[in-house]
Amino acid sequence: MKIRLYLLLLLTFSVTYNSFSQTKVKDSIQLSIYDTLRPAKILLAAVKPMSQKLKIQTKTHFLPFSHWSNKNTLGFDISEVAFFNWNAGGTTSISGLLKGQFTKNYTNLNANWSNELIFRYGVNKQDGQDMKKTDDALQINSTFGYRHNPKSNWFHSAKFNFSTQFTNGYAYPNTTRAISKPFAPAYIFLGMGAENINKEKNRTLYISPFTFKTTLVLDQTLANQGAFGVPKAIYDEDKNLITEGKKARTEFGFLITNKYKKEVVKNVILENRLSLYSDYLNHFGNVDVNCDLQVELVVNQYVRANIGAHVIYDDDIKSKKEVAGVQVTEGPKAQVRQAIGVGLQYVF
Repeated sequence: MKIRLYLLLLLTFSVTYNSFSQTKVKDSIQLSIYDTLRPAKILLAAVKPMSQKLKIQTKTHFLPFSHWSNKNTLGFDISEVAFFNWNAGGTTSISGLLKGQFTKNYTNLNANWSNELIFRYGVNKQDGQDMKKTDDALQINSTFGYRHNPKSNWFHSAKFNFSTQFTNGYAYPNTTRAISKPFAPAYIFLGMGAENINKEKNRTLYISPFTFKTTLVLDQTLANQGAFGVPKAIYDEDKNLITEGKKARTEFGFLITNKYKKEVVKNVILENRLSLYSDYLNHFGNVDVNCDLQVELVVNQYVRANIGAHVIYDDDIKSKKEVAGVQVTEGPKAQVRQAIGVGLQYVF
């Protein structure tokens, strides 16, 4: 009986001990796993806010890409000479020139579309005389080109050019009879050809064997005179008008244009625009020349000095001058305009 009681107590102790041991081992294992994962949990808890903060700090906003680019320039040049009790003599005068150039270009892998608006208007006032016009020009240029090889500088191009003036022009000192007016003349060039664009040298060469040139003289009085090459009016022997002059004349010919711009020395920029045109049907070989040379001396961001020369020769434009108060028409001559000025310039 005692032996059975001892065996029962021994069995109860063994079960209790084994249960306690298993529970302790299990708790120890759980504690070990928890202690192992605890640093990782602490690290993740610390890194999570930092990663969120880092994500906010490194968030980038990308601006939309555009193939369009533009550059706008406005300028005003002024020159003045004043005399007070100057024994050597002289006339006080002041001149001003307002000018602007607006460009907007589209550039893609194989396409190039350049657009340009240029205007100039200048006046001069001398002591004791009426105000005179010194410069007057409005010009619109647009050229679209396409190339098959992105590495080539040659484009198949179509070109449009329009030019006219703002106000009447006179053969001074006669200001009662205008020799030119707005859209009298106006010139339109429209053609197709090849264009070479070298952006590194800032040079553009355009060659077109198929170009239409239209000369507009929308003032009937000037059209009747046959001004700027339009067919003039027909009169009878008694000078009675039979047929009015035509207001437009169209030519078909060969056109070459070149534009070149370079900083020849520091702060001295040279820009040259050259246009050569010859009509196939009327006196082929007579070349109309339009050359505009500008030298810009940069003083600072806003102040510039300008030296310019503009040469035009057109076989259809007859020169006019005043002789003893009478306006006389002569043959075609080279037209030259030269200007020097200092002024302000704003680029935006």
